[in-house]
Amino acid sequence: MPIVNVELQVLPGGTEKVYEVVDSVIAMIKETGIKYVVGPMGTTMEGELPQLLKIVEKAQQVCIDNGASRVLSVVKIDYKPEGATIDEKIGKYRE
Repeated sequence: MPIVNVELQVLPGGTEKVYEVVDSVIAMIKETGIKYVVGPMGTTMEGELPQLLKIVEKAQQVCIDNGASRVLSVVKIDYKPEGATIDEKIGKYRE
């Protein structure tokens, strides 16, 4: 299975603690051990697609468990048979 990139943006509803809920999702992503980059509008993850989709699914429950009553998620997938990496997209911008 090729390596892909999945960007996840969660928008927790029904809570005033939006940033805290998002932080809990990022903490869960970190615990998985996959490569990820937090951006201002979403978190990009790198790995095999089934693994990343399980993380996307789990993120919904993490939001609910941390105070959201509803979750709107935006997911982008960059897939190509030979693989897609975060570094190929933004490596030249890192110091």
